Amino acid sequence: MTQKNSDWFVYMLECCNGKIYTGITTNIENRFQKHIEGKGAKFTQRNKPSHIMAFTVCSNRSQASKLEWEVKQLTAEQKRCLGVRWNAAQHC
Repeated sequence: MTQKNSDWFVYMLECCNGKIYTGITTNIENRFQKHIEGKGAKFTQRNKPSHIMAFTVCSNRSQASKLEWEVKQLTAEQKRCLGVRWNAAQHC
């Protein structure tokens, strides 16, 4: 994946207990490492993340924040379905 410096990502992490965390960042790998180290969100301090479930690219922070809010309104099942679509789009 080629990343532009201006790209923002909406990402979903699956936690060891099956819960799903949704966030935004400009660098997924670095942000995931922060979550693993317990320096990320309070949610991931209490629910250890196991892997990056899915992500999508947004052109700016505003777009990413709006999409993050929309994803957070979904059920876990809906987030998993969305993650499958996001992952499929990354491989096209």
